Amino acid sequence: MKMLGRQLAAARRAKGLSQPGLAAALNIHEETVASIEQGRRVLKLDMAELFDEFLETKGMLAAGVANLPEVDQFPLWAEEYIEQEREAIALSLYANQTLPGLLQTEAYARAVLRERVPAYDDEEIQTKLAGRIGRQEILQRKSPPTVSFVIWEPVLHLAVGGPDIKTEQLRHLRRVAEHPCVSVQFLTLDSASHAGLDGPFVLLETPDHQHLAYIEGQRGSQWVSDADEVSILARKYAMLRTQALNTDYSMGLLDGLLGEQ
Repeated sequence: MKMLGRQLAAARRAKGLSQPGLAAALNIHEETVASIEQGRRVLKLDMAELFDEFLETKGMLAAGVANLPEVDQFPLWAEEYIEQEREAIALSLYANQTLPGLLQTEAYARAVLRERVPAYDDEEIQTKLAGRIGRQEILQRKSPPTVSFVIWEPVLHLAVGGPDIKTEQLRHLRRVAEHPCVSVQFLTLDSASHAGLDGPFVLLETPDHQHLAYIEGQRGSQWVSDADEVSILARKYAMLRTQALNTDYSMGLLDGLLGEQ
């Protein structure tokens, strides 16, 4: 995906055009051109053919699209995901291992980072901790994204870092759940159906309304940009929301846990 973006940028410059100039000539949004060139948006065949015709690239971009894998996979540097998350207008996250970074307290996040094998040194922990907590600023911006969380109940029972950190984390989670742009639902242990057995994932909508997904595993990560694959994950998330407690009952579950502390 990034290679196609670089090829498009080279062809555009060879024509003496800026990104706004190319966008205006083809009557498309400037952000569309920028996001394709930066590898943040998948180049679809119809758009590739449009670029090929206008830039006289003799089918090069369309051929590249035809040979792209359906699921784009590459090593993900933290700043790449943070940039996408920072710009997103909507995020949907399913978690079944630990609480998502956007919901973590500093103490909880530090405890999670200390469990890493092989271990981070203290400097690495501080750097990653600052980045993780800094990401939470998107919930406080003037026009925050719409953020939905579905969390498997066992995550709430993990005493990561000890009982005091657990209690502080649950209280923080309760406060964040009151934010008008945030929805938090819990999938209970006794749920008869569970659409998230394959593991956690994130759905993301960009400012130019491209829908992407992100999956992170122990030894790598995936950006999913193929529309069919993103649709499958979106349908899984929709099913998870119906299988989880609604937001009111979810807050009741959380209040019950806090009452036991």
